[in-house]
Amino acid sequence: MDQTTLTSLSKSPTGIRGLDEITYGGFPQGRPTLVCGGAGCGKTLLGMEFLIRGILDYAEAGVFVTFEESPGELARNFTSLGVDLNVLVNDKKLALEHVQVERSEIEETGEYNLEGLFIRLANAIDSVGARRLVLDTIEALFSALPNEFILRSELRRLFRWLKDHGVTAVITGERGEKTLTRYGLEEYVADCVIVLDHRLTDQIATRRLRIVKYRGSIHGADEYPFLIDEHGISVLPVTSLHLRHTVSTERISSGVARLDAMLGGEGYYRGSSILVSGTAGTGKTSLAASFAHAACARGERCLYMAYEESEPQVVRNMRSIGVDLQPWIDGDLLKIVAARASAYGLELHLATIHNAITQCHPRVVVIDPISSLMSVGSYLEVSAMLTRLVDHLKTQQITAFLTSLTHFGGTLEATDIHMSSLIDTWLGLYSVESSGERNRLLYLLKSRGMAHSNQVREFLITDQGIELRDVYLGTHGVLTGTARMVQEADDTAQVLVRKQDIQRRRRELERKREAVEARIIAVRAEHAAEVAEAEALIAEEERREAKLDAERADRAAVRGVDAPKGGQS
Repeated sequence: MDQTTLTSLSKSPTGIRGLDEITYGGFPQGRPTLVCGGAGCGKTLLGMEFLIRGILDYAEAGVFVTFEESPGELARNFTSLGVDLNVLVNDKKLALEHVQVERSEIEETGEYNLEGLFIRLANAIDSVGARRLVLDTIEALFSALPNEFILRSELRRLFRWLKDHGVTAVITGERGEKTLTRYGLEEYVADCVIVLDHRLTDQIATRRLRIVKYRGSIHGADEYPFLIDEHGISVLPVTSLHLRHTVSTERISSGVARLDAMLGGEGYYRGSSILVSGTAGTGKTSLAASFAHAACARGERCLYMAYEESEPQVVRNMRSIGVDLQPWIDGDLLKIVAARASAYGLELHLATIHNAITQCHPRVVVIDPISSLMSVGSYLEVSAMLTRLVDHLKTQQITAFLTSLTHFGGTLEATDIHMSSLIDTWLGLYSVESSGERNRLLYLLKSRGMAHSNQVREFLITDQGIELRDVYLGTHGVLTGTARMVQEADDTAQVLVRKQDIQRRRRELERKREAVEARIIAVRAEHAAEVAEAEALIAEEERREAKLDAERADRAAVRGVDAPKGGQS
């Protein structure tokens, strides 16, 4: 949905990844936004990045007013972002104003307690033509005002002054014990209130952001994990991810020819999610590496998140099965990010993957294994995290390949994270034990949108890669490994015996045929001789009869009478 259709309020984009999405465009333009939180949660960084992104991305100059740090300290602190604040100051794009507030400077009586500050702010804004302003932090400004009535009044004056001057302001504040801010008042006069939280749970630190209120605009209301790294702040949206992603009919190879054949002959769908689950040692990582290898061979970038092995270990182990990943790493097609799952919380893992995707622009993402994340969260938390990740990958048309460990004795058609319903193609690997050895089998539990094989295959890991064989069904079920070899040899011997018996029977039949044909020839010859003899006798009788007839005719002629009838003379 277009953000302009969601709100008519003018907004200033922050340029901070993810924050503009959950605020539907940024902070309210020309109005103050309060950012509050405890020490070290990232308030100052958010304010400064708001100004820097405004300068670099939107050509809007800014003013940063600090009540605690000097401009030199700020410049040194923010070199980690790769931005030299002194250069921006010299270019008249940024003004750094350090205001030291003493109790003697602010009196609790009088009408113009903040007039001196207003003058300095106005001069700083005019010096660079600022459209953005940050006040860091508000507690330092009002620390000398214990009177709540005067404090509320001065806060209103400050916020009204900022609105009248049309600058989009970010004001930072310390978190109170039972309120959002130390005084518990600022949230009632700000148009937008954002709370940053840096919490520690089971020795795992996580950062989260929540928009408490946003006048005149809809906004994301959940808690969102955010990450602080060398690129600044990045916020991971949750509720903004909808089931509206496009789908592709393009098919990509799994890296194993016979597995492609099981998947309708063409492999996985582009942008789909693939899960390989199985017990330890069944070959999940080998399948993942084969898929990554095939993607790189197509010229596609691949991001490989390894939670159990280092990059050199993955490369060495896969080279032993004929899958050499090092050329792809050297060619900048494969990026392996190796980290212990227990190193940080789920939100930081999620944000780290998002940042890696942003930097790497992969077409394929491999996470091996997702079950390692169970060490830093419950299965519900891990499932929610992976749901967000899979949805994000699908919106980017990135093919996700996930591996998951199942335990011996558990249900094969289930995962520890219970996220199989999110998966488009699910492959199961398991071991069978027979004759004192364990062998691997592979089968397809499901593959949405395509015709696929329902046959179990024997899964072999060789020095030339992965090989799938048709299973061997013996009288006692599926046979694999040595048992299969023995049975195949026995069956081959039996086949040879049967062939020899057939050949013997054929030779015997041939001999009988030849004997019969010989007898037929002899009978025919005997018959022919008898026929010739009979015909000779008949011819002889015919000649003799003809001679007798001639002699009778001669005698009759001599006598001068007709020959007597009946042969009488």
